[in-house]
Amino acid sequence: MASIRYTKDHEYIRIDGDIGTVGISDYAQQQLGDVVFVELPESGKKVAAGDQAAVVESVKAASEVYSPVGGEVTEINSALEGEPAKVNSDPAGDGWFFKIRIGDAKQLDALMDEKAYAEFLKTLG
Repeated sequence: MASIRYTKDHEYIRIDGDIGTVGISDYAQQQLGDVVFVELPESGKKVAAGDQAAVVESVKAASEVYSPVGGEVTEINSALEGEPAKVNSDPAGDGWFFKIRIGDAKQLDALMDEKAYAEFLKTLG
């Protein structure tokens, strides 16, 4: 079973071997409101942990999506280009943004697991 880690910026990475699927958390999509546009990275792009990798625009605001770990983008969710609302309806499923080949698995240690992320959300009030 894949494990999931979270950043303080509300990105998640679902880890399956050396590939991570990146998206934004349910909390993040709720804060954004209705998503109307998603700009995805190019497949093959190399990113470092914390680099801007994508942009999500809603009726309220535009926000950057940062890569939780460094590596190479292996796949993008091109379905979001035509249906950006998938980010709202299924952020942890069909609303993922991109997949990344994880360059250094040790970077995952700096991210929160589901329990720690739930505790972090409680501090946001």
